[in-house]
Amino acid sequence: MKTYTANIKLATNSRVELVNITQRVSEALRGAGIKNGLLLVFTRHTTSALTINEDEHRLKRDLLELLEKLVPSDADYRHNEIDNNADAHLRSSLMQPFLIIPVINGSLQLGTWQSLFFVELDGPRNREVIVTIIGE
Repeated sequence: MKTYTANIKLATNSRVELVNITQRVSEALRGAGIKNGLLLVFTRHTTSALTINEDEHRLKRDLLELLEKLVPSDADYRHNEIDNNADAHLRSSLMQPFLIIPVINGSLQLGTWQSLFFVELDGPRNREVIVTIIGE
């Protein structure tokens, strides 16, 4: 059993955005030399998240609009007295900070339309995700 870890650095451009990281995660997998196992992607930030979905611009806009409806950016949140980013923290709590993807024969086992997304909720910022691969 081998373990490999890589860091992916991102610079986001907007307050809220979806960044497709599929290619960069696949590159990390190729560098690992692991053919079969599990790949974990983790964001170390409390105002970001990760998700798997289709990379279609209308769907991405729908997802961001859904987050705004569920957790409005202009609501009166107590945390805003400290940092003015309570909506980002609350949205990230509705999502997840990690993804786990099976690896078979050196490939991510994603469905035809599945892509990996870093979800920026308090940008623009410099961010980092950690990719850990465990397998043989």
